[in-house]
Amino acid sequence: MKKMKRLLALVTVFILVALYAAALIFALIDSPWAFSVFKACIGLTVVLPCLLYIYLWIYKVLNKNSHNEESSEK
Repeated sequence: MKKMKRLLALVTVFILVALYAAALIFALIDSPWAFSVFKACIGLTVVLPCLLYIYLWIYKVLNKNSHNEESSEK
């Protein structure tokens, strides 16, 4: 679990850095579609860490239940 958390956190950091760079680039481009992509980048900056937190929380809850069942069987 610890290695998976680190890997997911590292992947999330790389994606967030790419989103920040893309948001900066699209903020400077004067095009009709650039504003839509800029809004998507800003939205994903908020949504991605929330999804990661929810995923890890659900994994912990599901894994805790299976771990408790294994402990009670011994």
